Amino acid sequence: MPDSPLRQRLRSFFELISSMRFAIALLTVICIASVIGTVLQQHQPINNYVNQFGPFWSQLFLALKLNAVYSAWWFLIILAFLVISTSLCLTRHTPKYLADLRNFKEDIREKSLQAFNLKAQADLPESSQAAAQRIGQGLVQLGWRVKVQERTTANGTGFMVAAKKGAANKLGYIAAHTAIVLICLGGLLDGDLIVRAQMWLGGKTPFNGSGRISEVIDQHRLSVTNPTFRGNLPVAEGTQADTAILSQSDGVLLQPLPFSVELKKFIVEYYDTGMPKLFASEVILHDYETGEAIPKRIEVNHPASHRGIEIYQSSFDDGGSKIKLSAVPFSATTKPFEIHGIVGESTTLADFDGSPVTLEFTQLRTINVENFSNREGAAVDVRKVDLRSMLDSRTGAGHKTGTEKKLRNIGPSIGYKLRDSAGQAREYQNYMLPTDMEEEGNSVFLLGVRETEAEPFRYLRVPADPEGKMDTFLRLRLALLDPAQREAAVRSYANNATPTERPDLRDALAESALRIAILYAGTGNREKPDGGLQALGKYLEDSVPESERERASEVLLRILNGILFELTQQLRSQAQLPPLQVTPETQRFMAQAVFALSDAQYYPAPAAFMLEDFDQVQASVFQVARAPGKKVVYLGCFFLIVGIFGMLYVRDRRLWVWLAPQAEAAQNTHATMAMSCNRKLIDIDREFAQLNHQLLGAAAPTTAPTASEV
Repeated sequence: MPDSPLRQRLRSFFELISSMRFAIALLTVICIASVIGTVLQQHQPINNYVNQFGPFWSQLFLALKLNAVYSAWWFLIILAFLVISTSLCLTRHTPKYLADLRNFKEDIREKSLQAFNLKAQADLPESSQAAAQRIGQGLVQLGWRVKVQERTTANGTGFMVAAKKGAANKLGYIAAHTAIVLICLGGLLDGDLIVRAQMWLGGKTPFNGSGRISEVIDQHRLSVTNPTFRGNLPVAEGTQADTAILSQSDGVLLQPLPFSVELKKFIVEYYDTGMPKLFASEVILHDYETGEAIPKRIEVNHPASHRGIEIYQSSFDDGGSKIKLSAVPFSATTKPFEIHGIVGESTTLADFDGSPVTLEFTQLRTINVENFSNREGAAVDVRKVDLRSMLDSRTGAGHKTGTEKKLRNIGPSIGYKLRDSAGQAREYQNYMLPTDMEEEGNSVFLLGVRETEAEPFRYLRVPADPEGKMDTFLRLRLALLDPAQREAAVRSYANNATPTERPDLRDALAESALRIAILYAGTGNREKPDGGLQALGKYLEDSVPESERERASEVLLRILNGILFELTQQLRSQAQLPPLQVTPETQRFMAQAVFALSDAQYYPAPAAFMLEDFDQVQASVFQVARAPGKKVVYLGCFFLIVGIFGMLYVRDRRLWVWLAPQAEAAQNTHATMAMSCNRKLIDIDREFAQLNHQLLGAAAPTTAPTASEV
């Protein structure tokens, strides 16, 4: 009875999914997905993808779940189909291979032996029975498994000696495919499949709000008996935590633990360069069921284990350090003030530049190891600068990487965000101590700012005065916007710079110097900066022929340096500080001040918050994981090693020797020998020649066969 169309289609579908080509296609897709998951950063905020790839591609990535490849529904389905396909392939072929292991194929005909590439014949001066016994025993001694079959021929009784060696090759195939199934099963068990199932079937949804973990409702919490999970557990020094955070593409899930982790002490050790060499945590595990307190030490690559949950030292963070900041103003309308806060929290500034702003304390770093490499052109000559490109060459990263690294710890820094009423925020990073910058040749305070987390920080370099502070620069910035102090500095400069023999030039020089000072100072409008070196560059473009601009730039910068030097001396006198002496250090300070005053007009806040004092509280970030699939994966890896070794290094060989009595002499035997192997190698020819010599008495070749003979 012919099969129905439905049965034929089912058979075709079964043959497809159980075929090797289907499994290879699935493996190819998984490899491509893994490459995407490696290249594209996973589980990042949506804004990062929008800023990096644009709205269209970011939406496409989110729709395809490329931001969370390994937990995407399509990836899990492909992995499941690979398990099914490989399992069916094993189901189809394993019985054949196992049967082949037991089968010596002794029923092969003599004529079939003539068709083998490796064959030999010989006449033996012994009976067929004696020859069969001798050859069989010889093969057993050589490690072959042998089976002898007796056959009746026209000339008497003949014997077929069938032998095989290297049957583990078939077992290697079974082991390798079993390994694929086990590894994929382990991946499914330790992946997000079970967590996703709880979300689909148990009504669990990710939490994307803010607040205390204890206040999150059960809808966003998984069961404490969840068989598999992997999440982060941040714990501050002196506190306990018992709820892990599982990151999802659209929020987080909370995973309660059957114990709490108390961080007694976080330990970090550094190399001489300032780079960390050891992270360790002294913890106490408080078991809820037994009430037992178990001390543990957790280090990188040395996790702790309790109740089937592994606890790894993942990273470290701030645990709520107390900080004291001082606001240093960049505008005349902003007054200096102090503010206290805790890292991770925020406060509202009711009137900051005329509107309420939220100040978020994001990060305290007590050690910052940066790369300061020697580079050509480190010295700066302010008299030879193109004014139109001045700002672009002076702002940017706090340092640039050279060909040889020179690591140095530049001290603590504070990170914070200023968020306006519309929810838009800029991120700032300011260093507490002045940094010795080799390219400037003097110490500067680094004030960093960036619009988004995907961008690098751009730094305003504020020169440190002889007292190691930025007070002189701040006074200079505010005095430059004061017409009275600005004009007094111009008059002082004109009096000192005018030759005694040409007093008639004093008024003209003062007029030119005042115009330069006004252009450079601008109006102080941060929304539309109109001063700085850009204003002077535009002035030169509008009023000086191109052929004379370089010389005019040098003259203009000398005048500007002289005005700022006189203004600085006035301000230090008012502050009852000693005047600056004309030294190379003073010249470098004034050169850096020219750039910094120009750059400061583009600083997007009316004040910078500098770190004055702090009381650091460390926190450890542990990765906690219940991974039942880990042992399955380990078992799969063992089978994979065995399987690859069996398939690549074990050759499946079969040997047949047909022994037939000769018609003219019953005590003589005609032997026909043939050999087959699953892979054609030169060693097989050599082995067959040796067997021919040992079993049939034929001379073995003195040289190995050539590649062409193979």
